[in-house]
Amino acid sequence: MAEAGLNQKENVLNDEALFENEDQDFEFDEGGLELAAKEGNYPNENFSLPEQWDSGKAILPTITDWSSTELTREGGDGPAPFRSGAITPDGLIDEDFEAEIGTPSDDEETDEEFQDIAEHKILEVAGDDLYGRKVIVFAACKLPPSAQIDHQRLLEYMKHVLDQYVENDYVIVYFHFGLTSKNKPKLTWLIQIYRELDRKYKKNLKALYIVHPTNFIRILWNLFKPFIRSVKFGRKIMYVNYLHELKEHLHFDQLVVPPLVLQHDAKLVASNKPKYPYGQDSSDAGTLPTQQYGVSLQHIKSHYGCVIPPAVQQTVDYLRQNALDVEGIFRRSANAVQLKAVQKKFNHGERVDFAVEGDEHIPAVALKIFLRDLQEPLLTFDLYQPVLRLHTVEDERRVAEVRRMLHEELPEDNYQILKFIVQLLTEVVDHSAINKMNSSNLAIVFGPNLLWPKGQASLSSMGYLNNFARFLIDNYSQVFDR
Repeated sequence: MAEAGLNQKENVLNDEALFENEDQDFEFDEGGLELAAKEGNYPNENFSLPEQWDSGKAILPTITDWSSTELTREGGDGPAPFRSGAITPDGLIDEDFEAEIGTPSDDEETDEEFQDIAEHKILEVAGDDLYGRKVIVFAACKLPPSAQIDHQRLLEYMKHVLDQYVENDYVIVYFHFGLTSKNKPKLTWLIQIYRELDRKYKKNLKALYIVHPTNFIRILWNLFKPFIRSVKFGRKIMYVNYLHELKEHLHFDQLVVPPLVLQHDAKLVASNKPKYPYGQDSSDAGTLPTQQYGVSLQHIKSHYGCVIPPAVQQTVDYLRQNALDVEGIFRRSANAVQLKAVQKKFNHGERVDFAVEGDEHIPAVALKIFLRDLQEPLLTFDLYQPVLRLHTVEDERRVAEVRRMLHEELPEDNYQILKFIVQLLTEVVDHSAINKMNSSNLAIVFGPNLLWPKGQASLSSMGYLNNFARFLIDNYSQVFDR
């Protein structure tokens, strides 16, 4: 995917401008550090840099080398590694669970108040990762010069965006390259971010990928350690030195990587020649006849001879019988190792005994991943624009228009699968007093998994998709009648 992006030369700066990033290792000047010290934001008196940092010769190890050079913080629970490399699956991280999940924002588009910030596209939503968690992208290279943006308003906009997703598990991808002396925020602003983005935002953050980190990132970590009380937060931070490393955790084709970042990555790869971490995978070996994940509905039907794919049938049946009262069902992630094992069984045509797995969240996430991995969304690419325009239809005509869209424009097989899944979601809502999953919460989870564009979805479109999913759930009996 990165190579494809490199071909868009008309959108890419020339090499001379591209790599003119003289402050890349020390993005925050000494004045900012001194100011932070005066305000008591970090203990500068005892802080010193290792000799290799002063010399400017330090080189970040590759992602596979971090096991021997992990940064640690001593806390009440002992040393907590600053992790990198293979991600810790959600099922292996003990997270507290809030009794109340809350209600998502009903905003259909970014408030006009933030239009001047949103137009820079510093923050984007890029679908779900391989574990069904929402992906939020922050691109430093899209920050305008500091004199042209109010960083306090940027912080408010960040909170505005995150508020729509933080009640569910999510991850952040931070593209660090492109932060220069011209567009850098003050260090005190970063400290303010950490303080204002409280437990509400940190609790369901499952991974923070820092792409193309510089030496200064490690320095910042040393500065922030005294203020990071949560040992778990340090475990969620991942250094990613090359873009191809993201493919192990994300749907890379959903990421719209800035051209500046693409070219920087290409230069790093050409210079360092890292070993590509993956061998021949199933995509190279060909699709299995029994495969269900990552293929088309037609492929599944041609082998199994049924409209409802076995993976959908088995997950829905188990959830209906065993998980309607499970708090946060469809919201929580599951153990990545178990999930991959379940997918492998389904792809080999085997039946999965979810009772043996011992976690109701596994079939829930397996269903979400099945939908997201389809070659074409269940609602089809053709319905993407009509769904986005649906908000312009008068309320009294909306049910009729949705019925028409689904009956006339959606293939019959897709319709039956959609109806089968939405019926389950209505049953989950019927138990929402116990499971805390109302139609709004379910819509945030399923909206982006039922429909997405061929490129990256914008923040405003995500609101429309979620509203459409909620409409299907709330109006099930009126919409699905054939």
